[in-house]
Amino acid sequence: MKYHPFVMERWQSTYEHRVRFNLSESGVHPLSVTELLELADLPPETLDVHLGYGQSNGSDELRGLIADLYPGATGSSVLVTTGGAEANFTAFWELMEPGASVAVQLPNYMQVPGLLESFGARLHPFRLVEENGWQPDLNELEQGLKDGAGFILITNPNNPTGAVLDDTSVSEIVSLADRHGAWILSDEVYRGAELDGPETPSFFGLHERVLVTNSLSKAYGLPGLRIGWVVGPTEMMEGLWGRTDYTTIAPASLSDRLASVTLAPVTRRKILARTRKILTENLGMLSRWMDSQKGRFTYRPPDAGAICYARYRAAINSTEFAEILRTERDLLVVPGDHFGMDHYLRLGFGPPAAELAEALDRLADAFEALEGC
Repeated sequence: MKYHPFVMERWQSTYEHRVRFNLSESGVHPLSVTELLELADLPPETLDVHLGYGQSNGSDELRGLIADLYPGATGSSVLVTTGGAEANFTAFWELMEPGASVAVQLPNYMQVPGLLESFGARLHPFRLVEENGWQPDLNELEQGLKDGAGFILITNPNNPTGAVLDDTSVSEIVSLADRHGAWILSDEVYRGAELDGPETPSFFGLHERVLVTNSLSKAYGLPGLRIGWVVGPTEMMEGLWGRTDYTTIAPASLSDRLASVTLAPVTRRKILARTRKILTENLGMLSRWMDSQKGRFTYRPPDAGAICYARYRAAINSTEFAEILRTERDLLVVPGDHFGMDHYLRLGFGPPAAELAEALDRLADAFEALEGC
């Protein structure tokens, strides 16, 4: 079995705590435990949790709260995992067959594509088209399914573009999956982090062969809790749960408790309102900065998530430029190379406003230095 390095995560894991300014993150500035309890109007004693093994598929309370986010789901439809990464891994493992073929939306968060390549699967890319608002090429998807793809991998809202699939795209993806007997694996980790309008509808409930994953990392600003989940057909959950016996065994007891605090309806609304406020204000700052950059960038404002996927005009490779930013400007960004697309940068705009402003100034200075060479 081959090992395909997850280059974006290696880049972030190695350097994100070793730079002054981090624009590689795709979520909003995280909450502290104290801030979370204040939003929930709960005392510090809430944290008085026995640190034994908790219910290994997630507490009944937490699974019930998650199920409430998906019409038609019950607690038996939910598996709680250690972060969205385990949720994706568990779902991939469930759907992966020897010699599998998979239709993969690109660009995308590259965890599952990397796993598929490592396990010898055949990938059938279907690309998001920038000129069409980052909507998918459905002809490519249909061809992949005709060529034997057994499941369709989607991230919606998308990483890195921040685009949300429109109703036509969703309807056609579901129709194609139904016609070809394929599964849909939908990573929905940015759901709830929309800049405006309603929450992005889930693929859960649109088709009988759907697994969706999510976590508290992005829309909720709580990546350190390491809580994720899979929602799918009840009859599959026992097998999915059993797979976590080989991975982390159980979510952390304290994280399970704080996740239940987070997803209580009133607290959840407060947290997502905080997220939207940060996103709206910071995207305004980023947009004004982009407008001041004399045509250095072209970009489509994201629909969701604290990420802007921008094409730049300088004649330098994106990884090379990201390394210059890291070493000379103490600034971390994600190069487009990590998504197979050179001359793009993924810029996270979720930090505190003052940090974002200074980071953008450093990015502008780096471009000016390049142009002065």
